[in-house]
Amino acid sequence: MAEPFDVVGKSIPKRDGPDKVTGRTRYLHDVELPRLLHGKILRTPVPHARIVRVDTSRARALPGVIAVLTGEDVEQRPFGFAKDQIALKRGKVRCIRDEVAAVAAETAEIAEEALGLIDADYAPLPAVFDPLAALEPGAPIVHEELATNAHHLRFRFAHGDVDRAFAEAAAVVEDTYRLSFVTPACLGTMVAIADWEPAGTLTMWSTTQAPFLYQKDLGEALGIGGERVRVLQPPVGGNFGRGLDIYPIDVIAALLARAARRPVKIAFERLEEFIACPTREPCAIRLRTAADRDGRLLARDGHVTIDSGAYTSWGSTTPYVMLSTVAGLYRVPNVRFDTTIVYTNNPYSGSMRGYGNPESTFAVEAQMDDLADRLGIDRLELRRLNASKPGDVNPQGFVLTSFAMRECLDAAAEEIAKSPPPPVPGWKRGVGYAGMFHVGGGARIYRSDGCGAIVKLDDFGKVTLITGASEIGQGSETVLAMIVAETLGVPLERVDVVNSDTSVRPWDVGTHASRTTFVAGNAARLAADKVKTQLCEMAAAQLDEPAAALGVQGGWVFVKRDPSRRLPYEAVARAGHFRGGGRVLVAEAFYDPPTTMLDKDFQGNVSAAYTSAFQAALVDVDPDTGKVAVRRVVSAHDVGRAINPAAAEGQVHGGIHMGLGYALAEKLVVEQGQVLSQTFMDYAVLKADDMPELVVRLIESVDAEGPFGAKGLGESGVIPVAAAVRNAIKDAIGARFSELPITPERVRASIQRAATRHPQ
Repeated sequence: MAEPFDVVGKSIPKRDGPDKVTGRTRYLHDVELPRLLHGKILRTPVPHARIVRVDTSRARALPGVIAVLTGEDVEQRPFGFAKDQIALKRGKVRCIRDEVAAVAAETAEIAEEALGLIDADYAPLPAVFDPLAALEPGAPIVHEELATNAHHLRFRFAHGDVDRAFAEAAAVVEDTYRLSFVTPACLGTMVAIADWEPAGTLTMWSTTQAPFLYQKDLGEALGIGGERVRVLQPPVGGNFGRGLDIYPIDVIAALLARAARRPVKIAFERLEEFIACPTREPCAIRLRTAADRDGRLLARDGHVTIDSGAYTSWGSTTPYVMLSTVAGLYRVPNVRFDTTIVYTNNPYSGSMRGYGNPESTFAVEAQMDDLADRLGIDRLELRRLNASKPGDVNPQGFVLTSFAMRECLDAAAEEIAKSPPPPVPGWKRGVGYAGMFHVGGGARIYRSDGCGAIVKLDDFGKVTLITGASEIGQGSETVLAMIVAETLGVPLERVDVVNSDTSVRPWDVGTHASRTTFVAGNAARLAADKVKTQLCEMAAAQLDEPAAALGVQGGWVFVKRDPSRRLPYEAVARAGHFRGGGRVLVAEAFYDPPTTMLDKDFQGNVSAAYTSAFQAALVDVDPDTGKVAVRRVVSAHDVGRAINPAAAEGQVHGGIHMGLGYALAEKLVVEQGQVLSQTFMDYAVLKADDMPELVVRLIESVDAEGPFGAKGLGESGVIPVAAAVRNAIKDAIGARFSELPITPERVRASIQRAATRHPQ
């Protein structure tokens, strides 16, 4: 029997929707300040070179130019995940993204003109663009102080007797899967505004997803304490993981503003976004999978080679999640995993939606299909046989509590078979399946995975949630307001959410790992529950009943045994303010999930809940042109409980769109270190009319730790798509693809090769 919720489980429009569709939203690009200057960055045209000179004299003389900086003009400190870069480069450039000078001027046009007046001379150096070539003796060294291109980061894991399992296996499949650069393609490009107060405090307007970590890291990069950095987060036009790190744009905006003594805005043009925005990391995944004759998995052995590019951002750390997929997607008792992470003169990569999981899921699920073929077992039955269950503990020590993997599989298989659209005459049809394993209850990659919340109730009945969680377009403000309204028993329209200023909001580790609903939701629920207790205590005297005998629902404080005895909740609050010994109704809470960080052996239960999904893709393939038409995608997700079903479905829709682009079209072309994709004419984001019929099934497993049973969902939609499409194409034409994107050219070439091998 369903629980009697007033708000939770209802489909509620996103709170920011009306302003966005009517053009009222003021994104960071729209923010203007008094005396605002516009900044521009000069980048190197060569991927590896000594900086011979940077002459800025002509730029400084241009009317309207207020400040010009090079790496020699300012004191700088290394920043980033490995502290291996500075904002304005000195001595040497290591990739074409490298910043060598910056200008602040009265207008963006003057700043752009000033860049053209800077004379920069370079002495080109031999460069290396392939990670394996970068490890060869005599290869050009990207960072001479390290004396090697081999990165110190390594993700090495072993569990069980892998070699014995492979030796005893009835079937083994093996392949190498190659994944390329992909950019987030956010509609809003990267932008930062910096403004210094005379007292030496800095206010940053930023698109960051982790404002408190950004506050700390930016302070360190500028040589000041984080307490002197205030971070404001206006609405963003997309992020998808891009905002997890700090980047040179942030530091340079602050340096220019300090030099000019005026606020400075730097906003990338689209071409600059393609060049300088952090990407999904390019990698090669070598994977082997073993099974017995009945189809039970025995072992996986994976090795990932990552092109780190010239510096280290979050893209180089994605094996953290790739490992969890290799060890956790299906039951597999023996696992070995290792990495090779290499500096090259390519652009460096950051975090992107799914954070390594779409890549590893592509490899794992491709091999599940190939293994089924090898053993002569139905593809779905092989997956059912090996599906994880509640109560399982995987090789890394991840404890599965609520976990509806089989239910998701069955739902996807059922829906994809319903009334399929008629095939295109002459085209070949296929159906493919892929599952997913991901964190659903936070992810302890830092010592804290917590989030704070403050809830206050005023004498007009307005409830304000001040949350540490960041809204980046995913609808978290709406979901958190729903959780507070349900917990407190007040109408949803009376709840406001404040979350855009680090000087006001409580601490949070950041928006990543699909954690906001679970972690921030629990914090909001705990704080709201405390306010509810205070409200009942305040009403006890007015109703002449003990507080424990009172409840709050629908905006009324009532006596549980006699609901007709009731008071409007705002009247209770108001009376409490206007009396002797009155009080303010306010409470705070901090929720940090009961989890552990991975130890040195990559063991530990990093999430309070884990989630699964299954997707089924129906495709038609034109054998003459190689064109792939995806006709339907079914996506079934274990959501714990859907707080806002419409918003959850919307998250899945967006993920599928991104996943289909990854599968079929999107590739940031980088050759010899140069980014050749420069517009959306060159970078093939799927359009609305490219999208298939989408069917979403939300499977409710009701997690005991989640707020009202909910689990995280934000990344799940994107993760299995490429694997499901790959397997559907294989089902249609018999070709096994191990590289993305699967373009018409590749499909047609595969069909032609098959025709040559097996002529009619």
